[in-house]
Amino acid sequence: MHRTADLVSRYMMLTKEVMPKMAREGAANWPVRNDHCFQRIVLDNVCGGPWFDHIARPAYKNLSRDQAMRALRLCESIVEGRENLVKLNNKSLIWRGKPVR
Repeated sequence: MHRTADLVSRYMMLTKEVMPKMAREGAANWPVRNDHCFQRIVLDNVCGGPWFDHIARPAYKNLSRDQAMRALRLCESIVEGRENLVKLNNKSLIWRGKPVR
């Protein structure tokens, strides 16, 4: 799974299906439930700021191979409980000038 399209496909599956399902089922005490929120958090943390300052819209069609790989790895770490989604969300909100939850 080294092609950029494969990496993006797996990232999209995790953020659109797996992570929202985990959030709905209460497997994790996460501050978000919707796919676009997971995508915002992951891409902001990959970019070190609001993703739209670094990636053309739509992001999933414009991710570089490196960005796609880093996004996928971050998603996998979140799903496996190795990354704290609350902290990642707070960083994203701060970068965007929004109140931290």
